[in-house]
Amino acid sequence: MKYKILLTGKNNATMDDFFYAMFDEFECVTTSSRPRDIEMHIQLFQPDAIVCCLGKESAKSDNKQTDSLKSADRGNIPIIVIGDSERCAEFTRINPYVVDLILEKPLSAKSIQDEIVKFLIEKKEQEEAARMQQIMLQEEAALQQEEVQESISRHILVIDDDPLMLRVIKEELKEEFNVATAVSGKIGLSFLQRKKTDLILLDYEMPEENGLEVLEKLRANDSTKDIPVIFLTGINDREKISKVLAKKPQGYLLKPIDHTKLIEEIQKVLG
Repeated sequence: MKYKILLTGKNNATMDDFFYAMFDEFECVTTSSRPRDIEMHIQLFQPDAIVCCLGKESAKSDNKQTDSLKSADRGNIPIIVIGDSERCAEFTRINPYVVDLILEKPLSAKSIQDEIVKFLIEKKEQEEAARMQQIMLQEEAALQQEEVQESISRHILVIDDDPLMLRVIKEELKEEFNVATAVSGKIGLSFLQRKKTDLILLDYEMPEENGLEVLEKLRANDSTKDIPVIFLTGINDREKISKVLAKKPQGYLLKPIDHTKLIEEIQKVLG
């Protein structure tokens, strides 16, 4: 992998070294000192670093170069300065916060290459460590939020073959409870194999397995037998109601469900 270097400055000899003596490590492009040119090359080339090759120009030229690099929108791309001690000192004195790495000459092309590669490797390692730290913090915050949510909200499973009814009930309860929904008894029982719930709102009239059959399976399973169940049904049939009540559910509400009565019934059961 070659590092991409955007070269600027007036030291042509140093810039030539990047093309002819350091080509095995760097892919290089030159740019002017104009902020707009630097920004354009950053956008098109996406360099790993900007290297400013200082020549024997005056402090005034250093100041102009610094202003250009400050003005250019370079994001977090680092700036590396190469020059003799006098020019480097003057460059960093103007604004020390612009420069990320200073390489003072005399340095061989090989030394410059090694120092820049070492710097870029360390930078990427630091960025990766910071990224992983941020991910860990986000995961920890999400976990804490989930734990808080679980601690303040009870869980309710609603089993009903009517998708509209499921949406209505979930909407009515979501502010006070964690709500899961299932469109059949089979799906509801499968859910309970993987997760726990504090209360089941169970429709009576469903295809394949009606609410009574689902309740019987719940009561026959040691892991679900103690989950409280409130029946919801639109059927006002004395015989069917009697069969349901014989199984001793914790509640029974007729459809259409009144929101106030539903909340009261849930609070009565859950306490």
